[in-house]
Amino acid sequence: MNNLNDSIQACMAIDGAMAAALVDYRSGMCLAQQGTALNLDLAAAGNTQVVRAKLKTMESLGLRKGIEDILITLGDQYHLIRLVPNNDGLFLYLVLDKAKGNLALARYKLTDIERGLKV
Repeated sequence: MNNLNDSIQACMAIDGAMAAALVDYRSGMCLAQQGTALNLDLAAAGNTQVVRAKLKTMESLGLRKGIEDILITLGDQYHLIRLVPNNDGLFLYLVLDKAKGNLALARYKLTDIERGLKV
């Protein structure tokens, strides 16, 4: 469990991070979470549906390459969903303040965290 908490803390160290979670999209449950910007359990369940819908659409279209990440842009926030390919069924979820964060740098750092994640 220490690696999970370390990974979430690393997500929260990204400039502009407001909340972060590691989610199992098979169940919709958070395995680790930090931040109070929103209800992360509810966000995990909702974003699980986003991931499932995108995977199903890709399958219907015959697209074989996996999803790297999904970006949802709100008025003042970015919501990043980064699938964890070396741990099938998991994704990292990051809520980033648009005014304080750098999207490109956040994506780079989230990728680095995802690659080092051991569950």
